[in-house]
Amino acid sequence: MMSKPTYDVIVYGATGFTGQLVAEYLAKTYPSKQDLNWAIAGRNLSKLNEIKSNLNLSSDVDCIIADSNDVDSLKSLVQSTKVVLTTVGPYQLYGNDLVALCAQTGTDYVDLCGEPTWMHDMIAAHQDSAEKSGARIVFSCGFDSIPFDLGVYFLQQKAKEKFSHTFSRVKGRVRGMKGTFSGGTKASLQATMAAARKDKSVMQVLLNPFALTPTFKGPEQPLGNKPIYEEEFNSWSAPFIMAAINTRNIHRSNYLLSHQYGEDFVYDEMMFTGPGEKGKAIADHVAADKSMASDEGPKPGEGPSKEEREAGFFDVIFSAQENQNQLTVSVKGNMDPGYGTTSKMISESAVCLAKDELTVKGGIWTTAPAMGDKLISRLIDKAGMTFNVE
Repeated sequence: MMSKPTYDVIVYGATGFTGQLVAEYLAKTYPSKQDLNWAIAGRNLSKLNEIKSNLNLSSDVDCIIADSNDVDSLKSLVQSTKVVLTTVGPYQLYGNDLVALCAQTGTDYVDLCGEPTWMHDMIAAHQDSAEKSGARIVFSCGFDSIPFDLGVYFLQQKAKEKFSHTFSRVKGRVRGMKGTFSGGTKASLQATMAAARKDKSVMQVLLNPFALTPTFKGPEQPLGNKPIYEEEFNSWSAPFIMAAINTRNIHRSNYLLSHQYGEDFVYDEMMFTGPGEKGKAIADHVAADKSMASDEGPKPGEGPSKEEREAGFFDVIFSAQENQNQLTVSVKGNMDPGYGTTSKMISESAVCLAKDELTVKGGIWTTAPAMGDKLISRLIDKAGMTFNVE
């Protein structure tokens, strides 16, 4: 039997840009060891100590050496904590051993993964051992895919309250957003595309909306890959770069919730660009944008200034209509999505697993079935997010 873990949460990758934001958030939100007993981990002890000093972290916050190339160091890390929070991506390059060890030892795990093919492989490899050990492994606890996964979940809970049924068709639309995608998100996308060029089976997984529901294939889904005018919203809509990961996670949530949204559930995600010729021109421009595939923009470990993070925001709506029944909800965040709010979302996901009484057992999860209402409450109370019926 494993000894009782020393820590509630260990932040692995704390010397990286997002890891530092997570450490800063935890220090501010959970100032005493009684609130949260946490530590920071990474490859380089002097860098960890430097971060500790720069962020003015409490002496209670320990520094732990762990390296993705050293399995023994990772094993020691997972055995000493209830939850591993990892910002070390791309996960397909650096995450395999960590997930395997958490699944074996019964340690909970959260990450910022936006790599559906890797998640597909991890589910196949480790679902059984996570179920046996009790490890709750939750992928995609940042801007991909929390606002979207929990947004659909929130809409469906409100639909049950109001109409006594869920909706089988939901549209997710980004109504407004200011901020950059993270360098890590871009690196993950590029690593995934490189893998797909080498191996055709990777592309098959990428193109399958039900890639993360191993025994279930639902109805055909909208592609969302070119601009459309949507009369009901009086706006042009453009393809949304993160739809490819968010839609997969939402279908997995439905699958893990025993198809609460229906076995005929259809979901797509796009981005409003406004009405008229101007809206169309912006939608065309967004559809043609290839900047995520280029080397421009932030690299992993880089990111926007504090002022830029605080000036950012996101505003996403989820809309459903069936017969005479109609419902729209919104999910908003008060900092830039890729860094500012993402660091808060993954932090609260980890604390939720460590501290809240959840009924969910071991396995590989998405946020809605794993933490649902408890996580929504935390994000509203602590992370500057709102969930509202419009």
